[in-house]
Amino acid sequence: MTAHFVHMLEELRRRSLRMASLVEDVIQEACEALFESNKALASRVIERDAEVDTEEVKVESEVIRLLALYQPVGSDLRLLCAILKVNNDLERIADCGVNIAERARHLEPDIVTTHMENIRPMEPIVRRMLRNAIQAYGHQDNGIARQVYTDEEAVDALYGQVIRGIVDQTAKSPEMMASILDALSVAKNFERIADHATNVAEDVVFLTTGEIVRHRRHP
Repeated sequence: MTAHFVHMLEELRRRSLRMASLVEDVIQEACEALFESNKALASRVIERDAEVDTEEVKVESEVIRLLALYQPVGSDLRLLCAILKVNNDLERIADCGVNIAERARHLEPDIVTTHMENIRPMEPIVRRMLRNAIQAYGHQDNGIARQVYTDEEAVDALYGQVIRGIVDQTAKSPEMMASILDALSVAKNFERIADHATNVAEDVVFLTTGEIVRHRRHP
């Protein structure tokens, strides 16, 4: 491949990493807005969704342009495929952040205290998964990518506990159904962020080894 293509591919990779950093910031702010009952910050997260969407389209358009113009093969083709797939997961992670912020914007502080405490343990694990997935992507580090799998199991276990707790709360306090459903929505979005972070980690494994590990039981 030409030096010009190599330069454009590197610029695209850097742009994708900047988008990843933006998405990580969105998730951090969404969590703060939720657990600190910060409605202004929740509104900021919702407004930033347009910024993420714009970047997603630009990255995707550049991937398609490079594929059409240069028809790369081998590791260059794997990198472009990985960027395209990671780009999609990053945008979906940001959407989950927006969903959490929308819940945070209308929840009262006492509701957060009552119904979100069981969900709070999910937050640091989910954020660690996202941080590790992005770090693995940036450094193309297969070892860090595989660390994400273990945390996914922990998130799934916590999500199951939250569901069981919500079922119990619904039976005991049916008049709190609206806030209980909000809590369920938040937990589901945390679980989805974990799923998308795992997808990114799997894409890093594909990028570094050429191995497709989706839909397999992870080691």
